[in-house]
Amino acid sequence: MIDLIKEIGIAGFLDIAFMSLLIYSILVWFKRTKAAFVMLGMFIIGVSYLVARQFDLSLTTTVFQGFFAIILIAVVVIFQEEIKHFFEQVASRSLIRNLKGNHALPELRRETEILVRTLTGFAREKIGALIVVRGRNPIRRHLDGGIDLYGELSEAILRSIFDPHSAGHDGAVIIKDNKITQFACHLPLSKDLRKIQRTGTRHAAALGLAELTDALCLVVSEERGTISVARNGELQQVRDADELIVLFESFYREIIPPRKKTPWQDFFKRNYREKAIAAGATLMLWFIFVHGAKLEYKSFRVPVEYANLPPSLIVAKIDPPEVEVTCSGSRRSFYFVNHQSIKLFLKLFRAQEGTFRVSLSRSNFAIPAGLALEDIDASEVIVRLETSAK
Repeated sequence: MIDLIKEIGIAGFLDIAFMSLLIYSILVWFKRTKAAFVMLGMFIIGVSYLVARQFDLSLTTTVFQGFFAIILIAVVVIFQEEIKHFFEQVASRSLIRNLKGNHALPELRRETEILVRTLTGFAREKIGALIVVRGRNPIRRHLDGGIDLYGELSEAILRSIFDPHSAGHDGAVIIKDNKITQFACHLPLSKDLRKIQRTGTRHAAALGLAELTDALCLVVSEERGTISVARNGELQQVRDADELIVLFESFYREIIPPRKKTPWQDFFKRNYREKAIAAGATLMLWFIFVHGAKLEYKSFRVPVEYANLPPSLIVAKIDPPEVEVTCSGSRRSFYFVNHQSIKLFLKLFRAQEGTFRVSLSRSNFAIPAGLALEDIDASEVIVRLETSAK
């Protein structure tokens, strides 16, 4: 264990920690998207490929290599939106967002009060509306059209925008940092027919953006006078103003978490399974590609076998019966190699009765792929053949 720790070193531990964090982030992201089963399937196929390669299963390895060439392109094409979203999350999860602390609470309370009062008023008067409160993820590339405003958030402006006679009342209003940044924006529509089959276009648009970002999307139905909230790919109807306030508080706690004296404690309390999988996968990859890549020399006692012996002869004696062979290769090439994996054959198809010497060369050995023959402790083998009648 001590030797292994020394071999890993400081750089190795940093390498493992960084890769674990990256795999953990990918797992958490896949967990929140519809691509989770795709990730699981790719992981199973990847492990199967490594096992097939280690056991030198040529057909299986070849098929998997061709499969990977196709599936990687297919995944990029099919999940291009999810991949873009992942990189946006990586960019947005910076330390800059932590600069917002408790000093933002008064603004958040004011924003909540204005939105709750306005939305409940719209619901009571059956005025249709679609309001998006930005989270940490960028959303501009998901917006179509829209008019820049960057005005102070107020109930009066929202009522002006969503007045049925206003030109921009059919679009969405974007709110960020207590400002109305844009209005009359068109959002991507959700394709989840099960969730939007009894709703209108505004609900489909709210859910569509909520599936792609962490924004809080609020909808008022002009037909039913109800308020619905779309968040993290889910759409739910709000019963009253108190429930709406709770949803706002939960949203703000998530996107602007309060500063803690011990943030690492909170990190280790969440997503145990994903952290364990990330750590285990990283250690496995390290042993395969880093630890297993080190050059190593190993010696094996290999029995002397023979082939192509004329049918009228038998082998009476082989001296020595075993030969010590030294091979070199990466550590992972030796994982499943033993003395039975290396074969030594004497080709006796032109042999005659009597005692003679057979010189050994590399052509007499069958070595597993990835290994190289370095040394043989015997340069020749003495063979005595007798006729089968004796």
